[in-house]
Amino acid sequence: MKRFWSILTIAVAISTVGLVDMQAQAQPTEPEATPFSGVNGVVKKEHIANKKYIPYAYVREADMLWSKTVWRMIDMREKLNQPLYYPTRVLGDRRNLLQVIIDAVEAGDLVTYDANNANDEFAVRLSTKEFKTTLGNMDDTAEVVNAETGLLEKVVAKGEYHITEVKKILLKEVWYFDKKYSRMDVRIIGMCPIIEMPNNEGTRIDQKLTFWVYYPELRPFLSKQEVYNTRNDSQRDSYDDLFAKRRFGSYIFREENVYNNRSIIQYYQGMETTLESERIKNDIFIKEHDMWEF
Repeated sequence: MKRFWSILTIAVAISTVGLVDMQAQAQPTEPEATPFSGVNGVVKKEHIANKKYIPYAYVREADMLWSKTVWRMIDMREKLNQPLYYPTRVLGDRRNLLQVIIDAVEAGDLVTYDANNANDEFAVRLSTKEFKTTLGNMDDTAEVVNAETGLLEKVVAKGEYHITEVKKILLKEVWYFDKKYSRMDVRIIGMCPIIEMPNNEGTRIDQKLTFWVYYPELRPFLSKQEVYNTRNDSQRDSYDDLFAKRRFGSYIFREENVYNNRSIIQYYQGMETTLESERIKNDIFIKEHDMWEF
């Protein structure tokens, strides 16, 4: 009799284990998240990703008969300049101009320079922490009560870049006449994003220079990022092409002068600043015209 009950107990145990195993196998498992490996569109975009920028041609000092350094302001809220401002967050393969700079700096491939003490001479380099501070990306430490222990603990909240508050770009460029090719040409030397934020009282909007980037060092990264084309989505240029083709709207903010390179707004106000900006631009055109002999 004891042997009978022992056999029966073993049989029941085996049946229970088999049933549990079958139920475990029948339980649906959640699919693993795998990255999309297809083509998001008709063709795989490889033109801009594999594109190499064209280095600047060498210019002899003896061939530069005339030159003028100007600072040009780009307002990214203008319709023509909106491809530089949008998208304000990474959207597929699209990134705005500031995001391209941020990614290159965070990767350690691009150097930024102080925009306040050293002005625009690219003399003082910024550390990664100083670079983040210029764009408001500062970690905030706060004390909170732990629900389990009831004790105060310090919690560090990671900061975020104020990308949407960068509304303008200041360019430093040199216009020069090259006698070898008998033409007026221009080279962008530096680029400085300008952040707009209300003052502490909230009575006005203050503009603050963030940092300077040496443009020839930035070109390899701009040439790898396509910029949105409002007329044809399949024929996009890179940011480097956009600046090379001068497909942006701007106005002259300052010219090199004997008065510590003062800005136009320091000696003109209102409508006169626009007229002075146009005068400087027209002087460059006239200088190119006068270089020719008819």
